[in-house]
Amino acid sequence: MTDVDGVNFFMDRGLVADPYPYLEALQARCPVSREPHHGVWMVTGWEEATEVAGDADRFSSCIAVTGPFPGFPVPIEGRNDVPELIAAHRDELPFNDQLPALDPPVHTDHRALLMRLITPKRLKENEDAMSTMVDRALDDYLAGSGGELISGFAQPFTLMIIADLLGVPDVDRDEFLAEMQSGAHHGGGIGSVKGESLAKSPLEFLYDKFVAYIEDRRANPRGDVLSEMAAATFPDGSIPDPGDVARVAANLYSAGQETTVRLLSAALQILGDRPDIQQQLRADRTKIGNFIEEALRFESPVKGDFRLSKEPVTIGGVDVPSGSTLMVVQAAANRDPRRFTDPNTFDPARSNARQHIAFGRGIHTCPGAPLARAEARVALERLLDRTTDIRISEQHHGPADARRYSYVPTYILRGLTELHLEFDLV
Repeated sequence: MTDVDGVNFFMDRGLVADPYPYLEALQARCPVSREPHHGVWMVTGWEEATEVAGDADRFSSCIAVTGPFPGFPVPIEGRNDVPELIAAHRDELPFNDQLPALDPPVHTDHRALLMRLITPKRLKENEDAMSTMVDRALDDYLAGSGGELISGFAQPFTLMIIADLLGVPDVDRDEFLAEMQSGAHHGGGIGSVKGESLAKSPLEFLYDKFVAYIEDRRANPRGDVLSEMAAATFPDGSIPDPGDVARVAANLYSAGQETTVRLLSAALQILGDRPDIQQQLRADRTKIGNFIEEALRFESPVKGDFRLSKEPVTIGGVDVPSGSTLMVVQAAANRDPRRFTDPNTFDPARSNARQHIAFGRGIHTCPGAPLARAEARVALERLLDRTTDIRISEQHHGPADARRYSYVPTYILRGLTELHLEFDLV
């Protein structure tokens, strides 16, 4: 790609299917460069992206979800009072109540609350139940000789897992599944190419449900997971508002489910397109862990998120003014040739695959990363156990040398909208 500045990353639908040539050209020019259409500083280098993502002192996450759309409520670039302006206008920003958009000290308290909800003990109990839940979901999906993976298996399975982790009552799980599969709450419109759906939170259904759960369990404790959530306190011992607990739980429910769905679909797309890799994993299941890390590097479920510079900064030798919008582009950083040899080649044995930043860095590192890895590993193991071959459906996606895939139309997320597979059962 030669005309990098002529491409509008945030509006060009042609980049939805394959953003990598543009990101590679941008990265080759400079790992920190300002795109001319919306004034966003694109941080595409691994080292530079890691620095920005891990520095909450110089960079605010208040625009992590929205980026340049709809923009900060008041002119802010070049100001010497950026922290004060953020404090004054934070509540006017869309999605300001979501954990990824919070800064310390509020983020510190809310993340601590989240970690009290997903304790190592609870994660272990949840993982112990995964094999049963994955087989339950596979019983339906593997009933024939093929099917659409995302709606037929990945979504039901991951929703089952996260509902179990958060203690959603059995009687409500069908409603949760129907609501989440409707597409109204998974964030597909967040950061859409048209910049739509920014005014209304996609998590209202989850907020309402979890507020009701917390209020009920505080009045009538039952010794279940929801009662533990209701009794959780901030680090200083103060009792959170039910809405605070609900927002943390809802964000974990939505983000955790969607990340794993995108990871599973990318992993199965690779296995279906690469029978040689599929056979390697069938012959040696210990290779699945590194395969998952390479899948996360190669097709990061989140292309990138945003930061706002609180002060003038120098990143990668480039001076960035205060009040600037930066995009930490994980999709580019995870293919930085300075960090990963032959980065556009999928290598299931890559020795440094786990150095990817698909789950972020610093205080905003995805807290559900261990859960996503465990879900993907168990799902892949059982799919391989119960099949002898998995193939991409040529009827739906075309022949191997001319595949047709459709991706979620957003500049933030990276994920297939559907993946049709064919399989031979054991």
